[in-house]
Amino acid sequence: MSPVTQSFRGKELKPSESLKIDAFSMRIADIEGIELDRLHAHSLSVGWPHRAEDWQFLRESGHGFVALDEIGRVLGSAMWFEHGPDFATVGMVITSPRLQTLGAAQWLMKRVFDKIPGRDLRLNATRAARRLYLSLDFQSEKTVYQCQGIARMPATGSTAEAPGDIRTLDASDIQAAIALDAAGFGVRRPALIERLFAHSAGYGLFRGNKLAAFALCRPFGRGHVVGPVVAESDADAVAVVRPHVADHSGSFLRVDTHMDNGEFAAFLSHAGMPVFDTVLTMSLGKRLADFPADGSATRTYALASQTLG
Repeated sequence: MSPVTQSFRGKELKPSESLKIDAFSMRIADIEGIELDRLHAHSLSVGWPHRAEDWQFLRESGHGFVALDEIGRVLGSAMWFEHGPDFATVGMVITSPRLQTLGAAQWLMKRVFDKIPGRDLRLNATRAARRLYLSLDFQSEKTVYQCQGIARMPATGSTAEAPGDIRTLDASDIQAAIALDAAGFGVRRPALIERLFAHSAGYGLFRGNKLAAFALCRPFGRGHVVGPVVAESDADAVAVVRPHVADHSGSFLRVDTHMDNGEFAAFLSHAGMPVFDTVLTMSLGKRLADFPADGSATRTYALASQTLG
């Protein structure tokens, strides 16, 4: 095998430093060297809500590439977020629809594969990008419901009260949150959870001294996003999200969830956050069901974000 040829899950990949499309060429660059205002303009060009501050948080949490034209304009991007030696999530894969059909997104994805060979991968695909990921052997998993709107406290309460005490989270709760998140997500993400704690307000449901559920909320896009939310039941998930709704009543709030029915989904709708759009969770390597479970009913009720999972 030549030095420039890599193998990813049995496929020969030859990532190059440049790509010729129509009458112009694109070159690859590390995302760390790109000004935040250029990244912000890049996501705005396809209607994504990410602020410059959101891009900075993602750069601090992971790695990525951008595709630049001859005069340095950002035409594409792709990022990855490593969680241990065997798993990563992929996100912020952005190209214009025209460039995507001409192979730019696949070129960027092959560069990502070259950096994280052999890992199990997970991502959340827009409808426009699903054909791309299917061509790269990703498998469909679950729909993600993007629930958003002007938050309001529901007129009616939960049908089942979650027993326990609700209180704000602080640094002393990080290790318990890391363990609970791992039980719901299937992979330990200590660095990410620590970084989220530093940028978020959090509420936890405690039974005795044990953390039973938690929800974090941070500034994002048009307002705030709630996530991750980790709990064993709908009632517990509602119990830790409800205080965030109260805190942001009258302002824009977003939750990304796999839940399409049940008490949690109903609560989001009644709280002013109906389904706005959907994306599709896809995996390469281990399927969601293949990740080890701890024997509990702990689930991730809301993603940290579509990019982070």
